[in-house]
Amino acid sequence: MKATELRNKSSEELEAMLKDLKTELFNLRFQHAIHQLDNPHKIADTKKDIARVMTVIAEKKA
Repeated sequence: MKATELRNKSSEELEAMLKDLKTELFNLRFQHAIHQLDNPHKIADTKKDIARVMTVIAEKKA
């Protein structure tokens, strides 16, 4: 996901996407804790996506 794609979305869409990403991160961490996660790098990718969404939300508020 690129920041340019995120900038074209509305604030409501970004908030919904942020909620979904946080839920996904929770599930990934849970899977990692019980050793069912195949690709641990997916946790880092999800964190970066959350940061991108939060950055775009902050830009829109400013």
